[in-house]
Parts: sequence; structure tokens; C-alpha cells
Amino acid sequence: MFREYGQGEYTTPLPGIRMKTLCHGERTLMSEFVLSHASVLPLHSHPYEQTGYLVAGKIRLRIGDREYGVAPGDSWYIPESVEHGAQCLEDAVAIEVFSPVRKDYLPKHE
Repeated sequence: MFREYGQGEYTTPLPGIRMKTLCHGERTLMSEFVLSHASVLPLHSHPYEQTGYLVAGKIRLRIGDREYGVAPGDSWYIPESVEHGAQCLEDAVAIEVFSPVRKDYLPKHE
């Protein structure tokens, strides 16, 4: 699969958080998250492995019982079923990969 950056639409899963799926295969899915300053991703868990990379901005990320100050260039891994959440300290952009594919993140036309 190949997708040009301008393809696809953003959704708003939570106030101040926009996301779109960039590309996916049979076992992985990559999404872009655009986070507004002061937005919050509440603590949650899911049955997917998740890796991420902060492109721009700053966030505070909680994975399990640890918190991290995340700056551009930092990356993370969240095992399946581990509770995690984030607070956006300034406008930010993150890229995250999920495995297996999150069917709830698949573009509606696919």
C-alpha cells in the first residue's frame, strides 16, 4: 500500500485530538495524531502493541506506573493491555504504529 500524505481524513476521537490513519497492512497500522495544547488522552488500555514517535511539541506520557516528559525525536513502546495516557503540554504531532491492525482506525472507505 502507498498513500500520499494529503489522502485520508482526520477524525476527532477526543476534544483537541485529531487523528488519521496514514497506512496499514495485514499486521500493522500507522496513524498520525495532532494534539492541541492542554488536550488529554485519559488513561486506558487496549489489546494492541503500540509504538510511537513524537514529531513536534511536548507531551507528558504515562505508561503503566511511570511518567515521561516527551520531546521531539523521543519514541515509546506500550505493550498490549498496559494502561497509558497522555497530557499535551503544547501543540504536538505524534506518529503511532499499532499491531495487530486496529479495525476501528481503518478508513471508512476500506
